[in-house]
Amino acid sequence: MATTSETLRPAARTFSLPKVRLGTLVMVLYLIFMLVPIYWLVKMSLQTNREITGVFTLWPQNPTLDNYRVILTDASWYMGYVNSITYVVINTLLSLAVALPAAYAFSRYRFLGDKHLFFWLLTNRMAPPAVFALPFFQLYSSVGLFDTHLAVALAHTLFNVPLAVWILEGFMRGVPKEIDETAYIDGYSFPHFFVKIFMPLIASGIGVAAFFCFMFSWVELLLSRTLTAVNAQPIASIMTRTVSASGLDWGVLAAAGVLTIIPGALVIYFVRNYIAKGFALGRV
Repeated sequence: MATTSETLRPAARTFSLPKVRLGTLVMVLYLIFMLVPIYWLVKMSLQTNREITGVFTLWPQNPTLDNYRVILTDASWYMGYVNSITYVVINTLLSLAVALPAAYAFSRYRFLGDKHLFFWLLTNRMAPPAVFALPFFQLYSSVGLFDTHLAVALAHTLFNVPLAVWILEGFMRGVPKEIDETAYIDGYSFPHFFVKIFMPLIASGIGVAAFFCFMFSWVELLLSRTLTAVNAQPIASIMTRTVSASGLDWGVLAAAGVLTIIPGALVIYFVRNYIAKGFALGRV
């Protein structure tokens, strides 16, 4: 029997080895497939228009930073980034300020129509932004909010608040209610308890909700383009309207694309641990 088991062990090892290699190969190919567009965008940002539209190359023949210099020195370009970051930050703060108490109510209390109201919130998130573009345009034009950062931030809360409520409600439901009762017995007021005790317990949920609010506002184009004209025009809108008499400036557009990716990458880097916890809790 000992001889038989010893002869079977090497066969099992050699049989599992190709599976490991095949899985590694698939993962490597998948990463290459995902990184090729980013690499190509960076490559184009370091080339001139003549080189981009000329001979096909896998890397820049004469690398240049002129495209980035245009963006960093031309106010019509770099103000697009300032405008985008401004209304994205405003929207993220507004969405969290509204979603935190709403999610707490859904996680701690039962009231008439609570499930229907929760479902209605999620349906707002499922609707395409094009449905609300015209009503928002007329409303904000009437009240004087058109072409302002607040207009875009308020429009994006319609989509970000339901998502934030759904994410935060799952994290809050995982916190025992006994913590609330103990804090009230100890004499904590609700605002003091919520800020000092409860919010630190759901810090990972707040990080996940803030991440998704930031990313939706950062990449959303239709509403931000419809509700702005000059003063609050975001970078995504500027990129779609950049056409000169000689055609598209491919190098500058590529450089703008690279700079647009950086904020999202930084946010992902800082909240990556929170996102992992969100996956573990099933809310991401």
